[in-house]
Amino acid sequence: MRVIFMGTPDFAVPTLTALAAAGHVVVAAYSQPPRPAGRGKKLQPSPVQLAAEARGIPVYTPVSLKGAEEQAAFAALEADVAVVAAYGLILPQVILDAPGLGCLNVHGSLLPRWRGAAPVQRAILMGDAMTGVTIMQMERGLDTGPMLAKAETPVDRKTAGELTAEIAGMGAALMVRVLADLSDYPPEAQPEESVTYAHKIDKAESRLDFTQSALQVERQVRAFAPAPGAFFELEGERYRVLAAEVAVGSGVPGQTLDDALTVACGVGAIRPLIVQRAGKPAMETASLLRGRGIVAGTQLG
Repeated sequence: MRVIFMGTPDFAVPTLTALAAAGHVVVAAYSQPPRPAGRGKKLQPSPVQLAAEARGIPVYTPVSLKGAEEQAAFAALEADVAVVAAYGLILPQVILDAPGLGCLNVHGSLLPRWRGAAPVQRAILMGDAMTGVTIMQMERGLDTGPMLAKAETPVDRKTAGELTAEIAGMGAALMVRVLADLSDYPPEAQPEESVTYAHKIDKAESRLDFTQSALQVERQVRAFAPAPGAFFELEGERYRVLAAEVAVGSGVPGQTLDDALTVACGVGAIRPLIVQRAGKPAMETASLLRGRGIVAGTQLG
């Protein structure tokens, strides 16, 4: 098929790679414009742009697809289908209608659960046992289109980073199977009674809330690892917790119960395993405490 690929972050790269490997002609890749990044704030192309350019695929980075000129350029590519994976821009109806087979989306949840921007993080935070990926025919609503195929995986104790990478690979393989014979995947309407929304993550949510149960605090750690990183503050300094385990203990929420950084929660206790101080590399808690002791009875914020 003649395919337009539309995506921006690392999550989307496996699908682009799989489409090319399967023999589809990727006539163009659309991605969000380069953004300032790093200490020098130099413009940094997205992972999809870099991956497409490495394969000689023409890349387009419009700020919007609402203009007539951009829409005409898109239609002129005469694609059979557009494949979308975490693109990040709203697609007007004229764009959705331009490819002969429309636009198919790789969405990182088992729709209709977790429509929206942060399905992986929300699945972890809510303690879902299973999550996965859905291939969906796009329409104007937010992740409301009919479903063509699904694949699922257990959440277990995976971090958001681990789970996102796994689902990205699953979605890439599933999209290739769907495109191999669309007639084998008749569209199925989403049941409205099962809809939940994965609202965009607010950075304030990554502050560890020790008044919650230790189980929920541990979910916070996994949901925000590796970025933005769940954190606590001590004496005005922020400490990112990148891995933790539920521990035995009780006490005032947020107070350390021993010299090994076991912290009391609303129910139970949590023990950080990997911690990162501002401007420092991540390290195991034992290594952190050798350089910066945190004694029992210390209140964390």
